Amino acid sequence: MTGRPGPHGHTRLARQTLAQEITGSLQGDGLRIGIVVSRFNEFVTSRLLQGALRALADHGVREDDATVVWVPGAFEIPATARRMAHARRWDALVCLGAVIRGETPHFEYVAGEAARGVAAVARECHIPVIFGVLTTETVDQAVDRAGAKQGNKGYDAATAAIQMVHLYRQLDGSNS
Repeated sequence: MTGRPGPHGHTRLARQTLAQEITGSLQGDGLRIGIVVSRFNEFVTSRLLQGALRALADHGVREDDATVVWVPGAFEIPATARRMAHARRWDALVCLGAVIRGETPHFEYVAGEAARGVAAVARECHIPVIFGVLTTETVDQAVDRAGAKQGNKGYDAATAAIQMVHLYRQLDGSNS
């Protein structure tokens, strides 16, 4: 291994390493993915959902193996995700929503509780639970992140779900 000084004078190891690397695959064949989507700000969340479904299809997840569950708002996402995880019918869950400061007077509360709730489900459950809830200052920012200018965060979240299923399986010692 060779090292070279980084910007702060520390030596960085070159990419070549003797350590074992574990990364998730993007092969979605045979995976069952649950998606929890908020109806609030549906003009944004429907785009996130389209992106997520496109990602699943792009990576081989069959349409029959994807389940979409609509909830009223972002606040309902964590409890629904928890129930789905405990049902053990899905290999991963993707949580999609949009909390926009200008649209929601209690923005910090809803955004924070949604994030904490999804993180708690991810920690306690046996499957990957991916947070794809946009928290933006403006409607324009939300639309941009749902496919207009800055990619589609729903697509990204679904891709992460596929990768994490395989990563968890490798960490658990089962075949991916």
